[in-house]
Amino acid sequence: MENLMFVYCSCKVIWTLLVAAVGCANSLPVGDDSLCSAEDLAKYSITFTGKWSQAAFPKQYPLYRPPAQWSAMLGVTHSSDYSMWKKNEYASNGVRDFAEKGEAWVLMKEIEEAGEKIQSVHGIFSAPAISSGIGQTSTELEVHPRHPLVSFVVRIVPSPDWFVGIDSLNLCQGGHWLEEVTVDLFPYDAGTDSGFTFSSPNFATIPQDTVTEITCSSPSHPANSFYYPKLKILPPIAQVTMVKIKKNLLGLPVPYVNTEDKSNEVIDTVSETPLDCEVSQWSSWGLCRGVCRKTGTKIRTRFILLHPANNGTPCPNLDEETGCEPENCV
Repeated sequence: MENLMFVYCSCKVIWTLLVAAVGCANSLPVGDDSLCSAEDLAKYSITFTGKWSQAAFPKQYPLYRPPAQWSAMLGVTHSSDYSMWKKNEYASNGVRDFAEKGEAWVLMKEIEEAGEKIQSVHGIFSAPAISSGIGQTSTELEVHPRHPLVSFVVRIVPSPDWFVGIDSLNLCQGGHWLEEVTVDLFPYDAGTDSGFTFSSPNFATIPQDTVTEITCSSPSHPANSFYYPKLKILPPIAQVTMVKIKKNLLGLPVPYVNTEDKSNEVIDTVSETPLDCEVSQWSSWGLCRGVCRKTGTKIRTRFILLHPANNGTPCPNLDEETGCEPENCV
């Protein structure tokens, strides 16, 4: 009887410990990021550099109403339980509003709800907009061992629903935080608007498509503003750098130097993308002109759809002449 009581008590203790462990686990975010054993907190400066120049992206480059520019950056540090956006998955309502109109209210609400319900969001950060295609904007962010992932979005302006960003970049490697990370950024389509060009009117995608990367050959349509079929890969349209802020002897972060004043002083080698001339199809032949009973001439024409740039193939002749027999001769 004593042995049975002992077994019963032991099982009861084990069950109680299991229940307690499960309850504790449910209150914390889970995932691969839980393996991070770095120091409690780390601060980073994050610098976004726009590289959207007319030399690198000459096709339909927006010069006015509005000119090429970048929206404000909106980002979060989080655990693997949260995803702001993900390639080949459907964009949330908040990401849709941000990518299409630059409105952040719904996206902020989604982030706040994720933080309140599953404690998956540690902090929100933002950086000012850039009023041109080339420039820099900076801010700071804070990561935690249970929230070592960074995600953000920046809208491409003007565009139907295009953006750049990072999805769940892990700043922790085992027992330490990365000192510096630089990532080249390429354009993404949120899958909510069907426009092909920077200035396309609003035309909702029904049914909604998934988030896809825009490449030099996809969407495979000559009207696509990023369509450069002779390239193997698009040049990066932007870049982001995150640098861990070092602490001084007192354990306090070294004061961060804001680079916002130098927003248009980007020192970088700008790649030039050759853009070949594009012309329309030939028109039909015009009337045959000339003296009766002698060979006359007729002409057909075409026009330039896209002017060449950066030593691209020059435009061919826009008119062509051929011999003919004059009509209506007596």
